Amino acid sequence: MKKIHLIFAAVLAVLAACNGGTKPAATTRSGLNAANFTDTVNGKPVALYTLTNQSGMEVCITNYGGRVVSIMVPDRNDTLRDVVLGFDSIADYEHVEGNNFGGLIGRYGNRIEQGKFTLDGNTYQLPQNNYGHSLHGGPEGFHTQVWDVDTALSNDTTLVLRHRSPDGFAGYPGNLDVTVRYTLTATNALEIAYQATTDAPTIVNLTNHSYFNLGADHSGDILDHEMMIAADSITPIDTTFMTHGTMLAVEGTPFDFRQPKAVGREIDADYEQLRNGHGYDHNFVLVKREGDTWANTPCASIYCPATGILMEVFTPEPGLQVYVGNFLDGTIRGKHGVAYPHRGAICMETQHYPNSPNCPAYPSTVLRPGHTYTSVCRYRFSVK
Repeated sequence: MKKIHLIFAAVLAVLAACNGGTKPAATTRSGLNAANFTDTVNGKPVALYTLTNQSGMEVCITNYGGRVVSIMVPDRNDTLRDVVLGFDSIADYEHVEGNNFGGLIGRYGNRIEQGKFTLDGNTYQLPQNNYGHSLHGGPEGFHTQVWDVDTALSNDTTLVLRHRSPDGFAGYPGNLDVTVRYTLTATNALEIAYQATTDAPTIVNLTNHSYFNLGADHSGDILDHEMMIAADSITPIDTTFMTHGTMLAVEGTPFDFRQPKAVGREIDADYEQLRNGHGYDHNFVLVKREGDTWANTPCASIYCPATGILMEVFTPEPGLQVYVGNFLDGTIRGKHGVAYPHRGAICMETQHYPNSPNCPAYPSTVLRPGHTYTSVCRYRFSVK
């Protein structure tokens, strides 16, 4: 069996005993105590898994919700910085209300209007957990499930998780078998590859919900971060964050990020879509890419002038949901007790469009037996 960087609580107890119980338990480079992630949730074991590469980058992931807990990358001074928000323990992830930090999102990332969709003449009702709509698979979405670790395929740079979502769970039809592979590459990229099959027609839209802050201080906002998005339009939303099958050109609007600009430059402009979203919380319609060109050309990027850290996003997906932490307000305390402030992070969720099952003009999210759903998101880090 290949090596997995998993530190069990039992091992930590032995180490503490050998040191007379006076030294702190082993920690990751990001300062996480792995013992705080060794637990049982819904009768299944959960733990913290650590991926590392030769350049010293570190990614910590828990199989509780497939959550990315920390990502340590070097800044322009070659100092490692943790660039995602998260929590210090499984207990925190369980008990913080509405918590999807770093989560693996499904069966359907983003929103479905009133939680209803019709497929092959059958109407399905999903949980309604956001302004009357179904968001991120409902309150028991994939980010709340304990995933099985495929130890045979996991190693120092790769973690493979599997999960079966049973027919009818949260209202979705069909047994859905999902495999997600996290790979830390030699080029300082975290690649997340999704695959799913079904035994009955269903809908699928998987993504990751990491909150990124490329600054050295997560108690600050990200309004000075410079963002680029290769998108000519967005799918506009109403005051309940729902889109209805139309598109809105970004040219001449605060949503034009085709050239890099500061996230905060126009975020509070007097513009209907910004009012509806309380800032940026929209799906950007990515410029179409042919063949494998997605793998070489970023669809988006975010850059922090203070640390010099640049994150580029690569995906074959047609959409990118951008959310800038508009509902963070300082009441949630994350890793090391830091209070996460208003607009203290940015989410860049590669996916199909919101409400696609109810919008025939949007790319389909239907998966049928005999076919395989695939999706890839690559977050690549560098400095400038």
